[in-house]
Amino acid sequence: MRKFATLLLAGTVAVSALATAAYAQNPMVGGAAMYATKNIVENAVNSKDHTTLVAAVKAGGLVETLQSAGPFTVFAPTNEAFAALPAGTVDTLLKPENKDKLVKILTCHVIAAKALAADVTKMVMDDGGAHKAKTAGGCELTLKADGGKVTVTDENGNVANVTIADVEQSNGVIHVIDKVLLPKM
Repeated sequence: MRKFATLLLAGTVAVSALATAAYAQNPMVGGAAMYATKNIVENAVNSKDHTTLVAAVKAGGLVETLQSAGPFTVFAPTNEAFAALPAGTVDTLLKPENKDKLVKILTCHVIAAKALAADVTKMVMDDGGAHKAKTAGGCELTLKADGGKVTVTDENGNVANVTIADVEQSNGVIHVIDKVLLPKM
């Protein structure tokens, strides 16, 4: 009986260590823990670095979509990325009359598949250095990977750097980026 209790305790410790290791693998974003068991919206609302993105997703009526089963890969611009747009751009986009334009921009940050950084790197290597990806908004992004760094180029040639990769969600993955990706309009 004592041997069984020792084995049970050892098994419990091992499972606990695995659970802690799994939790530790998902990076913090905007000062908040990101949980792989929560969906994109449930995690994003807790990031202090993504309040503008969350407001835009709400204004665009995309909350329900990004809470659905997915899978999605979201390139999530930070508040600083939105602040770098020309003055007044965000306020203008958040107006109800500009909802279609806002939705187009937001959905150009979403790929309808789960692509971790390792997946992106493999696609880039398989395609000779750059991989073209269609977004949910119909845009085409160019993904590149070099020296462990992933970049995303929009249709206008703007290059965003992935600053935090592989933030796993229950319905996909988020990659934090430092620029807002814009479609040709």
